[in-house]
Amino acid sequence: MKIIADTGRCVGAGQCVLTDPEVFDQTEDDGTVIVLVSEPEGEAADHARDAVHICPSQALSLVE
Repeated sequence: MKIIADTGRCVGAGQCVLTDPEVFDQTEDDGTVIVLVSEPEGEAADHARDAVHICPSQALSLVE
């Protein structure tokens, strides 16, 4: 599984970072998402799926 982040859609809400700060971070200037682990495994993959579902701007997606 691979995480795809559309930084153009990201509104910087930070829900992804709250879901798993080891997988996601935010830029300091505008808070857009940074994917730290593009291909998470195990529990991190579960957290990534959660982050995709709760992202308010739908800026995250997964490719299985």
